[in-house]
Amino acid sequence: QVQLVPSGGGSVQAGGSLRLSCGASGYIFNRYCVGWFRQAPGKAREAVAVVDSAGSTRYADSVKGRFTISRDNAKNILYLQVDSLKPEDTGAYYCAARRGGPLCVPVVGYFNYWGQGTQVIVSS
Repeated sequence: QVQLVPSGGGSVQAGGSLRLSCGASGYIFNRYCVGWFRQAPGKAREAVAVVDSAGSTRYADSVKGRFTISRDNAKNILYLQVDSLKPEDTGAYYCAARRGGPLCVPVVGYFNYWGQGTQVIVSS
């Protein structure tokens, strides 16, 4: 059974940084497309960044240059370094994995497995 367990959320002031982690188990991590998504209160879940099995990344325009997604296949951990945080980055952050298919695209409906959210709160 696939399990994704995120951690690293918290409360920071604007301009601050956090490092989110997502531990994965129950599948061959290095073969999967994985990604981070977020959901602000009252809004739909949206893609933040994804990384494919080869390490290629794609980011939402709103986070380019500020967020960095990476994966450690030896440890089965997905990371999201979030820098220069803004109040509009506030929300629940979710890690997700996609089994199957040749693509790795930042689309919510494309992902099969989801972890619980970890909360990020950015104050101005």
